[in-house]
Amino acid sequence: MWTILAFISALCLGFYDISKKIALRNNRVIDVLTLSVCFSSLILFVPLMLSRFLPEIMSATPFYVPQMDWQGHLYTVLKSGIVLSSWIFAYVSLKHLPISVVSPMQATRPMWTLVGALLIFGERLSFWQWIGVSLAIGTIFLYSFSNRTDIIRQRATGEGKYYVCLILAILIGAGSGLYDKYLMRHYDHNAVQVYYTLYQAAMMLILWGIMNRKKLSGGKATPNVRHIGMIAMISVFLVISDNVYMLALQDPDSLIAVVSTIRRGGAVIGFAYGLLFLKEKDPIRKILCMIGICAGLVCLAIG
Repeated sequence: MWTILAFISALCLGFYDISKKIALRNNRVIDVLTLSVCFSSLILFVPLMLSRFLPEIMSATPFYVPQMDWQGHLYTVLKSGIVLSSWIFAYVSLKHLPISVVSPMQATRPMWTLVGALLIFGERLSFWQWIGVSLAIGTIFLYSFSNRTDIIRQRATGEGKYYVCLILAILIGAGSGLYDKYLMRHYDHNAVQVYYTLYQAAMMLILWGIMNRKKLSGGKATPNVRHIGMIAMISVFLVISDNVYMLALQDPDSLIAVVSTIRRGGAVIGFAYGLLFLKEKDPIRKILCMIGICAGLVCLAIG
């Protein structure tokens, strides 16, 4: 069951990437990220309030949000900071780089998660799972290596800093995945998701206020944001993806290395969107990469 949940999370994550790419068009990163996090917190605030005022009814549903102790809240605040750091770097890179480049490189995150899962949690993969992980990650690395000419050119034109942001997003995100596995062993997935999203909203509102203090002092605090509907869709896809992802990790038989790899398979959807609708360059190489990732996901499903 946890494998199916991971595939659902991957599907939502793919559409989440597309929504981000569209929303970031003609919008500032800070505005899109702040609004999307606030939308997510509003969505999750509903089950939180229902769980507090109608606990008997909500406890019989999969949306019940239990109480957390103060230590759990501290752990959740730390998760919020880790995830926001990764998102800020990821949003900046996605705004300035092609989605068909960002998506496959983001999908290398499971490799770093795999190393941590083997060293920290002592996870052991089956034969088919090793084949699947190796195929998916190996294909992405081959793509990245074959793309080195474009990367060198972009560094020469000043775009190298966005690749640095992308690498930081990947590494921080891998650490977040390992931290998720720890949290899911000790706390309810609904509680973690709801509270870390609310803490994220508070952090982003403070950061947005600091970055817009001149506008605030001049009475021009309202951001001129386009694609509000698409920003709302970012929140919807993220809430669903995170919920089923954390639910998968709560299964005692789940493997973070496998769940993370499957989830990052959502990059296939970003590939398709970039090639079909944005007409991004080098379709053959990207299609071969997409086929390799799909083959790896099939092996993981068999495993």
